[in-house]
Amino acid sequence: MTPEPLPEVQIPVSTRRGDGSMSHPVMDAEMQIRPVSPESKRLKKWFPGLVPSFAVANVVLFVVTMGVNDCPKNSDSCSLRFLGRFAFQPWKENPLLGPSASTLQKMGALDVSEGVHRHQGWRLITCIWLHAGVLHLLGNMLSLLVIGIRLEQEFGSVRIGLLYLISGFAGSVLSALFIIQSNISVGASGALFGLLGGMLSELITNWTIYVNKVAGLLTLVVVIVINLALGILPHVDSFAHIGGFISGFLLGFVFLIRPWFGWVSQQYILPGYSSASTKPKFKIYQIILWMLSVILLIVG
Repeated sequence: MTPEPLPEVQIPVSTRRGDGSMSHPVMDAEMQIRPVSPESKRLKKWFPGLVPSFAVANVVLFVVTMGVNDCPKNSDSCSLRFLGRFAFQPWKENPLLGPSASTLQKMGALDVSEGVHRHQGWRLITCIWLHAGVLHLLGNMLSLLVIGIRLEQEFGSVRIGLLYLISGFAGSVLSALFIIQSNISVGASGALFGLLGGMLSELITNWTIYVNKVAGLLTLVVVIVINLALGILPHVDSFAHIGGFISGFLLGFVFLIRPWFGWVSQQYILPGYSSASTKPKFKIYQIILWMLSVILLIVG
């Protein structure tokens, strides 16, 4: 079961994919015709680097944020005070074990008043790299590694990196339209919901290559619904979740489209042999979904 990303956290301020059944079907004919090459063996051992680097960046920025926060300098009741300047804010102020709201605001949290009146649009990007506490950070990074590494292995660093960043940005934009003026928002949940949305659209557009299609679809839908339901909890920025999911869902049709099985099997025909007919690389429904998604993304 894919772990649930912790929700996008909205903090009040007073000053202003699945299991092994969803893998590609085994190409028995291909394995009989074409032996596995050393290049293919090396490819299978390839470990993606972009998603782990995203996780490291989030952790480093959280440590920096805690250093800037310096709780003992501003409070006498810090949690885990023995950590020195990296001690957490009092439990009653931040139960997620993290910095103060004012520190997050200083570091680049999404703040509508700052973004609109002072033209600090960069907050739409910086907020997805910040977290409200250790618990918030661990939940999101665990989800990122479990979901993101598999997607990066299958589709490459560029496509998954763009999917993650654009979804996070879109989640921030929708959040900025509806966030309460006295609140700030931080967290990578919008980007993570983009990955979940991309997984769903990838399953739909590449439907013909999967086994146990219905079981895989139902499992993924249940996971997504549970995660979206977290938006009803207090201080949860559900608009970031929705914006990230919708953009990731549309981007999945664009970035995560696969050639269908008939076209792939043609690539392994030995020289001197020819197939009865040349099969197209993509099916009609895949092309239609791709075009509709591009249009909706541009309009959106």
